[in-house]
Amino acid sequence: MRVRPWGTALALLLTATALPAATTTALAAPAAAASGAASAAQTPHRPLPLARLFDNKAISDNARPGAADFDGAGHSLSAQDLAAAGWSPGRTLTIDEARLAWPRTAAGTPDNVVANGQAAVLDGRGDALTFLVAKTGTDGGPAAGTGTVHYRDGSRSAFELTAPDWRSGPLSTKAVALPHINAPGGQSTEAAARLYAVSVPLRAGREVASVELPRDPGPAADLHVFAATVKANSPGRTGSWSASTAGYRAVGPWTDRTLRLVVHAGAGGPRARIRLANTFAAGPVDIGAASVAVQDAGAAADSAPVPVTFGRGHTGTRIPAGAEAVSDPVAFDVPADTSLLVSLHLPGTVTAAPVHQEATQVSYLSAQGGGDRTGDAGDAGFPETMTIWPFLTGVDVEGGPGSVVALGDSITDGVKSTSGANRRWPDVLARRFQAQSALPRYGVLNHGISANRIVTDRYQGDGVSTDTGGVSAQHRLERDVLAQPAVRTVVVFEGINDVRWGTSADEVIAGLRAIARRAHERGLRVVAATIAPCEGYKDCTADVEARRQAVNAFLRAHGGVFDATLDFDAVVRDPQRPQRMLPAYDSGDHLHPGDAGLKALGESVDLRALVPGRG
Repeated sequence: MRVRPWGTALALLLTATALPAATTTALAAPAAAASGAASAAQTPHRPLPLARLFDNKAISDNARPGAADFDGAGHSLSAQDLAAAGWSPGRTLTIDEARLAWPRTAAGTPDNVVANGQAAVLDGRGDALTFLVAKTGTDGGPAAGTGTVHYRDGSRSAFELTAPDWRSGPLSTKAVALPHINAPGGQSTEAAARLYAVSVPLRAGREVASVELPRDPGPAADLHVFAATVKANSPGRTGSWSASTAGYRAVGPWTDRTLRLVVHAGAGGPRARIRLANTFAAGPVDIGAASVAVQDAGAAADSAPVPVTFGRGHTGTRIPAGAEAVSDPVAFDVPADTSLLVSLHLPGTVTAAPVHQEATQVSYLSAQGGGDRTGDAGDAGFPETMTIWPFLTGVDVEGGPGSVVALGDSITDGVKSTSGANRRWPDVLARRFQAQSALPRYGVLNHGISANRIVTDRYQGDGVSTDTGGVSAQHRLERDVLAQPAVRTVVVFEGINDVRWGTSADEVIAGLRAIARRAHERGLRVVAATIAPCEGYKDCTADVEARRQAVNAFLRAHGGVFDATLDFDAVVRDPQRPQRMLPAYDSGDHLHPGDAGLKALGESVDLRALVPGRG
């Protein structure tokens, strides 16, 4: 969008030609050309590293805000805000399983490239490219453009990269939000600054050589790229347990305490690792130590817990705002269909945490100031209980065939099932996979969130809130499905909350189509389930029933949008009155199935329908 001096661009390009080859997260490009005729005349050069060729200054020190100009109007990101979020120069940020290197640059120096057809050095194999981006401009909307991936076998593929606006883009999909915007006249707090991690699909099995960034989107916008990487979706691993981050709520405060979280493994296997997330947070969180053990009873382990390390042997880790931490694999064999204890020591004070609210499981907490109890085998050090899962989002095992993800709402989440009994329908499905040998023994990962919707967000994606209904299924698809370890298939069972709260059937159908398209682009098998009946629940009116029936009609006759359909409506409905649930399956509130209904759902699934290549 903005004109840049050709002398500067030439000097940067000459500097680039003497640079060594890039790492997997470094981009390469000549400096962006001037807009108009000069931009049109620009042709891509050979791929070169970008780390010393950034052509835009996005970050300023609060004491020298004029040293950077991110948007062409003198505004910039605060270096102090970034540091407070844990986004320090050179920091590797794990976001949606992608490892992105935040620029190792000082405030007031070039730290990003304005996309305009430059060639970017990337290498590796994976299912996606992930870019750390933001758009600046005058219209407030996103910037989008088409880029090209070049593979080492000489082939290429196109991708569409969309960068939301850094001041008005959706908070529900941002990687991080910063409280201030620097300007020559001082700081502004009118709108949070936002950065986004955006993933685009790759051709399966091919090794990436380079990427051409999109051309300048026009005079009203610039698309800024801070980092990029090839994302390999945990090949060689299987998800044993997982849960979605449903919101960011006040806790404690917890000071120098140990959480002992009870989770139920589905798939078994050797060399476990855990996944932690600081999703939606404004600041980093310190994990002082962690461990894993098989549960005996309550907070007691059946043997000494096994320490979990991070970053090649470190006892603890700091997780930046919006980022994740994946532990080292540890010498711990996870038995199938077994409850585990994952213990996390929080050495500092934690006043808010990303949580999965409806755990339907009692977990444990040490006393205030009780210190690191991750090594305790007994339960004496854990006098308090809780029914949420903070920070912990996954337990994976080495090897195995990969994972099936259940993307859903409260019915998938197991609301109204027996606490601690692991009778959610994905639990039933996981046991069925483990009990047979004719098909792959997939792990089944439960990504249901109570009150979740397909089309609209319940939780808005930023700030401390009592709403733990999650961002929409579309907005969490990358994190909760596409980034899950070796995911093969997704089962989508959502929509009742949309139609109950007034979303039209057409909008729900459009959302389901979008989910299917994005999952197919990443090579997944996509299975949809019809929406269960809810007559008798307080807001399940005749209009709601009409919308439900319209969505179900689409799901049953989808015309190839999905690879298979599960008729969950037919499984649990009352044959004598199809708009309501069969009383034997009803938990009593007429919306959620009880244990018997959830068992019926899990047992109704033809396992072959979930296996890619089986029709």
